[in-house]
Amino acid sequence: MLAVNYLNKSFGGLQANQNIKFEVAEGEILGVIGPNGAGKSTLFDLVTGFEKPDSGDVLFLGKSILGLRPDQINRLGIGRTFQKLKPFPQMTVEENVMVGLMQHVSQMNEAREEAHRYLEFVGLIDKMSVYAHGLSTGQRKRLELARAMASRPKLLLLDEVTGGVDQKTVPELVSLVERLRTEGTTVVLIEHNMKVLMSLADHVVALHLGQQIAYGRPKEIQAHKQVIESYLGASYA
Repeated sequence: MLAVNYLNKSFGGLQANQNIKFEVAEGEILGVIGPNGAGKSTLFDLVTGFEKPDSGDVLFLGKSILGLRPDQINRLGIGRTFQKLKPFPQMTVEENVMVGLMQHVSQMNEAREEAHRYLEFVGLIDKMSVYAHGLSTGQRKRLELARAMASRPKLLLLDEVTGGVDQKTVPELVSLVERLRTEGTTVVLIEHNMKVLMSLADHVVALHLGQQIAYGRPKEIQAHKQVIESYLGASYA
């Protein structure tokens, strides 16, 4: 479904991504790990058109999407969430999700009905009339997911979906990601919680200082010497 071919991106003297290469099969969950500053969010920005690579290519369903705007890439079927949550604070939860649907539907009633399905999916249907600024961090994470789903993605990029939430909320968010795959969405997941990521991912890409240092099955990544040294630590190993 997605092929990232030797992506390079630098900001001044900082090499944010260097020769990143991997593929994502339809129906797969791919995990992306690495310490802060490894280039994970930059990678998402390159795939979704928020940044342009210095070189390399991104193929979606066999066709290059290089040079397309974020909205064009979104319409093709790639959605994403963001690490920094930015809902429309003075709009209700329902309205926040409806905004994402307006590129697909022309009738407000249709957008409202579909928004309710996504809010039901993420467990926020009882909060649909609440203004977004009144939500907890965990609820905002759920809203971010519902807004991304409203773009009807075939491929969904999730940036730290469990970051900043309490431990009680983590299993619920993990269950939502598993349900996404069950219902036909392919997922690429940036996640710092290794227990979460290793339980979800079919394959894992490990980044360090902008470089791809490993790519493989979760067990292979957990035993990879360079991944242990640069990120996981000896105690984890």
